[in-house]
Amino acid sequence: MTEILLAAVGVEPLSVEEHAKLVEDRAAGAVVTFAGVVRDHDHGRSVASLEYVGHPSAADVVAEVVADVVAGRSGVRAVAVSHRVGPLAIGDVALACAVAAEHRGEAFAVCADLVDEVKRRLPVWKRQVFTDGTDEWVNCP
Repeated sequence: MTEILLAAVGVEPLSVEEHAKLVEDRAAGAVVTFAGVVRDHDHGRSVASLEYVGHPSAADVVAEVVADVVAGRSGVRAVAVSHRVGPLAIGDVALACAVAAEHRGEAFAVCADLVDEVKRRLPVWKRQVFTDGTDEWVNCP
């Protein structure tokens, strides 16, 4: 059974290294991590900063996503996933994920699935502020 050590949404800066330390397990032969980092451009436009706004259910949705993704997976020992909300600067980590598994293939697969499903299902909206002073909302209903 997979230990879900962290499934969170919050305003504090995220550390992929801390997520990796959380999932350390003597039975794991692989720890795979992912850092979703704020980049300085989008679709040819220069980005100055981002702001993520989350629905109050966002933390519950992350927990559901993790439970759904690890269900029925064998060899996955531990998982930690967090998404940040609030204002973020270029280079900040917006999404951190770490997966410890007995074998690398499963660790990579689960990490990729977690990232894709969090991005698909999490009720978090992104406001991009461009260097020209304009902004846009992304994934906003």
